[in-house]
Amino acid sequence: MSSEGEQDQPLPAELEQWVQAAFEVGGPLSRADAHYAPREPQLNMSRAVARAIAERDTLVVEAGTGVGKTFAYLVPALLSGGRALISTATKSLQDQLFLRDLPRLIDALQMPLRSALLKGRGSYLCLHRMKYARHSAELPDRRSVFLLARVEQWAQATVSGDLSEMEGLDERSPLIPLISSTRDNCLGTECPDYRACHVVKARREALEADVVVVNHHLFFADLSLRDSGVAELLPTVDLAVFDEAHQLPEAGLQFLGTVLGTGQLIDFSRDLLAQGLAQARGLQDWQAVAAAVERAARELRLACAGAMKELRGLIKLRWQERAEQPGFSAALDQVAAAVRLAEAALATVAPTAPDFVRLHERAGQLRDLAAHFASSAEPGAVRWIDLGTHQARLVESPLDIRKAMQEQLNGPPKAWIFTSATLGDDERLRWFTEPAGLDDAKVLRVGSPFDYVNHARLYVPRGFPKPSDPSHGPSVAIMAARCARALGGRTFVLTTTLRALQTIGEALRSEFELDADPIQVLVQGAAPKRLLLQQFLEEPRSVLVGSASFWEGIDVPGDALQCVLIDKLPFPPPNDPLVEARVQKLESEGRNAFAEFFIAEAAIALKQGGGRLIRSETDMGLLVVCDPRMAGMNYGRRLRAALPPMTQVANEGEALDWLRCLAAERGGGDVVAEGNRPF
Repeated sequence: MSSEGEQDQPLPAELEQWVQAAFEVGGPLSRADAHYAPREPQLNMSRAVARAIAERDTLVVEAGTGVGKTFAYLVPALLSGGRALISTATKSLQDQLFLRDLPRLIDALQMPLRSALLKGRGSYLCLHRMKYARHSAELPDRRSVFLLARVEQWAQATVSGDLSEMEGLDERSPLIPLISSTRDNCLGTECPDYRACHVVKARREALEADVVVVNHHLFFADLSLRDSGVAELLPTVDLAVFDEAHQLPEAGLQFLGTVLGTGQLIDFSRDLLAQGLAQARGLQDWQAVAAAVERAARELRLACAGAMKELRGLIKLRWQERAEQPGFSAALDQVAAAVRLAEAALATVAPTAPDFVRLHERAGQLRDLAAHFASSAEPGAVRWIDLGTHQARLVESPLDIRKAMQEQLNGPPKAWIFTSATLGDDERLRWFTEPAGLDDAKVLRVGSPFDYVNHARLYVPRGFPKPSDPSHGPSVAIMAARCARALGGRTFVLTTTLRALQTIGEALRSEFELDADPIQVLVQGAAPKRLLLQQFLEEPRSVLVGSASFWEGIDVPGDALQCVLIDKLPFPPPNDPLVEARVQKLESEGRNAFAEFFIAEAAIALKQGGGRLIRSETDMGLLVVCDPRMAGMNYGRRLRAALPPMTQVANEGEALDWLRCLAAERGGGDVVAEGNRPF
């Protein structure tokens, strides 16, 4: 099915006819799934995708929850006869697409297609580094020693080398960096295990496949580093699809900028020490050289933190807040001196092993990065500092992905499809298309087939304390407690900040303990996200309180979740350096930054958070936005219009009556299992 040129592309009307036939009752999808029922919004989207593929056009589609957008783009992609690159937001969504959706559809259409999964280096076992891990003395604890033994056993049987296959190996495990490679430490063709390399094998399979599934991070890593295999792959495909495209700009900025992190420095120092002791013991004082780099990294992190002592999560600092301090410049100079010392030591042994050649190159790159951040920023870029509990990152980034995407769109002709449930709140979807450089793209908005008017209610309490009021957080907790009691649990509380998360979580516990109510409170951070969701599903009488990562990508269909509370309107933080730079740019162009940026951002986030409520045709529930500005301010109408057409209730009594009604009706109907959902 590989592409042989534009003359082999089906005509638009021809491909549309094939798509129509696939979705009809009695067609291949219908025959493959007893639950299948045609959905007009899905067919409309699929026809538009078919036209874009046949005409090698660019299409942006906002498809509401329940449209079935995955199959709406996959059906025409597979029927077109061209090679396709499918990019999605996360590795877990990649696995879902590759392991579940694609096989089901290929089987239903009975097409002899080859699909491949391509992830970044860090997702695959590196055989060379695994061998050194046993002798490197870097294993942090006994559990890591035990896990390494299990990895070594698993390595004998795995075909793909994908670390996600291995049960019990958490993706946050400190062992993973020791047994996987990065662009910095990969030896390439000089590696003694190159012929058996899992990364090389995955890239080879991708080049030979008809459909290749990647993720947004991998795509942009390749644009900036040419290190993922996508650059080799992209010119050979006829179609590129970006699912969950609303995450594309954020993913792009992580790779299109320049970064110097204390984590990079510490990883380098540890690799330096491990290889020095293993292959050139006694030729240099490797412990002293590595210690100097690690000490410089820690001093840089302290200079970034300044007077800040205890941190929760990650915060962004303005560049000027630290760069103008004498201690900051001294810390950067110390980094430069330490990596120069390492560079000189490595130069003496580089001819003896490929590992030392690569380490010598890394030292030079780190030296250049230290010099880069010691000088002024590039024109049109913004700088800031990401400060975490143990690490700091100096970041210089473009304001958006516009230039990078336009370079790709101007390359060899192909169809480009961008789709998500949330891409904007106007007809041109400018929130997404403008910063992504897609001003000339065709745009389609496909509404959800769900009956929001009858199945969902929206409550915005008018007399509620303002978000700036100290009583706001406790008031949100009291409102959530009332809703959860009326419903018998089954409630999400979504917060806009980690501080509000803790305040509301603690206040909720106090509320339930006061009345000896058995409703359980689950708070983000108390356990891994997957475990919290599992506990929420297993114990219906519970309230889950979550922040940023719970606003999207959470799918709880059926009556397990029937109330979602949002603490306040999710405006972006005005003191964020990237936000400040974007506002300044809009204002310099004579545009209204509040209307075009802040309200647009809040509308998108509100759609994502509110979208957790109704996940299937039979779902019913209540959305509460605990921010009186949504009812009283002029822009509130625009934000309400961004949500699906839920019926608005006038007061708390009506809201609680609705929840009691849902609690009384609960118990009928079967929930379709996640793995057996219809096309």
